[in-house]
Amino acid sequence: MKRSFIQIGLFVLVVSLVSTGFSSKNGVDLSHYIFTEESVCYNVPNEDEVVEEEAEDFFQLYLGKTYVGFKEAIGFKESQGRYRVINEFGYMGKYQFGKSTLKMIGIYNTQDFLTDTRLQEEAFTAYASRNKWILRRDIKRYVGRSIGGVKVTESGILAAAHLAGAGNVKKYLRSGGSVNFQDAFGTSIRYYLKKFSGYDTSLIVPNRKAKVL
Repeated sequence: MKRSFIQIGLFVLVVSLVSTGFSSKNGVDLSHYIFTEESVCYNVPNEDEVVEEEAEDFFQLYLGKTYVGFKEAIGFKESQGRYRVINEFGYMGKYQFGKSTLKMIGIYNTQDFLTDTRLQEEAFTAYASRNKWILRRDIKRYVGRSIGGVKVTESGILAAAHLAGAGNVKKYLRSGGSVNFQDAFGTSIRYYLKKFSGYDTSLIVPNRKAKVL
């Protein structure tokens, strides 16, 4: 008699699950459940199955052509995003600043600079603000034109200024590309104009005396 009640109970449970929409079509997988005369058990997935399911839910942050994307792209090109790196020529940090540039924007302790990630991000913004002020007329004049086969954009100009300095970028633009510049590794203004074109740099405010406070 007891066995009959268990069987009836199991039958009612299965019918209820199906009638309320608990099916694989509605996103509920019943294959993990084991129905017996004595009990209803749940079959727990093994480690491989869990890893596989987690891999399907992997998400990757996409910064696109935003200002943050602009900064991160330059940081990766300069140092692969490493804050504490110093290259063979003495350029430091994620954005590879020289000592003279750091002093210009109000940073004198290079050791503190290397260990302070926030300070490095503020240094990038301050230097970009100075360059945008220096190059404001050239940005207005040359953005949208093609020089050396590269369409000129504001972000490309600011990236090139980070590489070569605003003065060298002025010379390049005003000479139609004939007065070029390459750093110690052979990277040119033209390359930066092309690589970093089309980013949104509207958040950079032109400021002739921008410093890190």
